[in-house]
Amino acid sequence: MEVSRALPSMRRLFMGMVVLCGMASGSAWSAAPHCPRTFTLAYHDHGMLYSRATDQGIDKDVALEMIRRSGCKVEISVLPRARIWTWIESGQLDFSMSGITNAERDKFADFAWYLYNKYYFLVRKDAQVSSLADFEKNPKLEIGVIRSFRYSKNANELVDRLTAQGRVVEVPDHAQLLSMIKLNRIQGMIIEPFNYSQVDTQALQDMTEVLDTGDAPVLHGVIMSKKSLSLAERNRWRAIIDGMVKDGTMLKILKKYFDPDMARSMVTF
Repeated sequence: MEVSRALPSMRRLFMGMVVLCGMASGSAWSAAPHCPRTFTLAYHDHGMLYSRATDQGIDKDVALEMIRRSGCKVEISVLPRARIWTWIESGQLDFSMSGITNAERDKFADFAWYLYNKYYFLVRKDAQVSSLADFEKNPKLEIGVIRSFRYSKNANELVDRLTAQGRVVEVPDHAQLLSMIKLNRIQGMIIEPFNYSQVDTQALQDMTEVLDTGDAPVLHGVIMSKKSLSLAERNRWRAIIDGMVKDGTMLKILKKYFDPDMARSMVTF
């Protein structure tokens, strides 16, 4: 008698488990990106983020893991940053890496955040300045920037004011800036932890110093084109990156390039 009364309850429990499993399975399936075509993704040559010379870097590690988890086919290229933003806006390019947002970019790009990054100011010691304000006060000093790059608040404001004064030199990539500061063609530039190794290899430490911009770290993430990817699809790709941050994959990648404390600070957001 007890057994017969228990059977209906067990059947209901079993059916409930089947329904829940089906819902979970359906949810997991819907969270995976759809792969109706080959997608496009571009790196930009920028220190430890990605080096064309070595074909290595943080952005490559993140992108390859993202692609692996998606199950989609993605065609990868290396492009200048200015062209990347133009092609993201037009929809010719689906993804790029380590982008930061602003009001203009938000109109055509979406982001999946994976690290914090702080901007500093690299300046020649013979410029005899100890702050961004000192640099701005001397009309003989010029700053170099990568075309289409934006930085953190104080750094951006400095670049904008110096641009209005004709004291900004634009170049396609970071290596050119380092060469120019070494030759004294520019006296300052914005720099990130990703670029420190390049300063070491170009023997610039003795002639330069790093100044704090006074800015907080800025979030960097996968850039996704609103033109070529629907909101639902962008959310699916974002979920992959969020998962990589939560399960420790991003921290593991960053530890390949930075000491553990620095790596942890870059994924704490």
